Parts: sequence; C-alpha cells; structure tokens
Amino acid sequence: MPAYARRRAYARLVLRITDARTGEPVDATPARRGLTRVQAHTRGSDPTHLRVLLVADLLVRALELGGTPVWALLTGEGRQAELRAAGAALGVRPFEDGGDTGAGLGEAQVLHVVDEGGATPDGVRVAVAPVLWEAPGVPGDADPAALRMALLARPRSAPLRIGPATLEEAGATLDRWRRAVADWAGRPSRPVPDPVRADLRTAWEDDLDTAGVLGVLRAVETDPDLADGARFETYAYADRLLGLDLTRDLGAPA
Repeated sequence: MPAYARRRAYARLVLRITDARTGEPVDATPARRGLTRVQAHTRGSDPTHLRVLLVADLLVRALELGGTPVWALLTGEGRQAELRAAGAALGVRPFEDGGDTGAGLGEAQVLHVVDEGGATPDGVRVAVAPVLWEAPGVPGDADPAALRMALLARPRSAPLRIGPATLEEAGATLDRWRRAVADWAGRPSRPVPDPVRADLRTAWEDDLDTAGVLGVLRAVETDPDLADGARFETYAYADRLLGLDLTRDLGAPA
C-alpha cells in the first residue's frame, strides 16, 4: 500500500517541532505569520555541525512554505568559513552572522538548532544527533548532492553513520529520480493528488520528518495508478523542502 494511502485523521498544517528542553512538541511559530528567528549554533565544521546547519536550513524552508517570515542566523565558533562553504555546496542558503544577537527584531519565536550536548540558549532547542563519518577523506570530498540526500534519509534525532555504501546508495537514488523527473516533465501536467500532498505536509510538519517525505516519494515513484505528470508535480513540490535539485536534468539530452 502506498505510504500516502495511510492517511492520518487530519493534517495540522502547522509545523510542530520537539523542544529538546522538555522532549515535548511545540508549534514552531506560535503567532501565525509572525517573524521567527532560526539560529544555528555550531562548534566547528565537522559532519555533525554540518548536519546542524542543514537542519536549520530545512527548518527555514518549512516555515517559509507555511507562510512564516524567517530570520536565519548562524552563531558559531571555529572553522566558520569552512562550515559555510560546505553548507553552500550542500545547497544551504546563506545565514546571517548571529554574533551576540539579543532580542533582535521583535520576533514572535526563536528556534535554536544545536548539536546534542552543545549550546543551551534560552528558547526552543532543536537538537541534532551526531554524524559518524566512515567514508574516505572528508565530507568535502563527497558528492554534495549525495551527502545531502544521505543526511535527509534519517530523522535528525537519530545518530547517523555515513560510509561509502551510504553515499553510493544515496547518489544512485538521486540520479534515478532526476532522470525520472526529467522524463515525467514531458508528459501532460497533472496536479499533486490531495492525499499525496496531505502525506507530504503531514510528514514535514511532524518534527521535520524528511525520512517520511522521502518515503512518500518512493511510493509515488512506483504507484501504477498515478499519472506521470502528477509524479513530476509531486517531486517538484517536495523539493521545495528537500533542496535536492530534483528538476536539474530538465531539458538535458536523454
């Protein structure tokens, strides 16, 4: 049964995120469309802190998709230039320098993205589990798109091991999806089916469940009852959150 056929009783369409201080979910933005500050706190440029920056990027994307204005900041110590460069290679959009930001611009909510055991600022804390790097070289040597895909494939609260097989599998899936999206783009357009849209939103509004979003895309890829035009629109819609450049090969020679 396709993942999206198992529909929830309802979809909140309000991003809920687990606050590491209490372990309880909270609304990521309590005042609808009120300015929300997303502040990433890092302590280096290693894979764990690259994951922290990526999660902050996903949080910004999810909030913006819900119509919330966001102020994205990076506060860190050590190797910040390297971290920003690695983040840019992964498709992380630029973050302003957080410095000693205080009350800021009167934002309605502040969400701090931290590594487990890291910074403990006041406000909601979004904790990110560590990454154990088992691939040759350093993350900068890996294909950035495959690395982003691998980092998205597990919940942010789960420790993640990344080795050669992980990157190879992620890269192969991404290549297959990009080719498929380019092919589906040539078919008559169809809207994203309502059940599919609901499952995508339910996944990412539930504590940024990117693994769940990827699961919906896998179901859409093989569902015989879906038109190819609907598959294309679904992948393009989900990529607004995932940032995997799934439409990259549109117009490329077959």
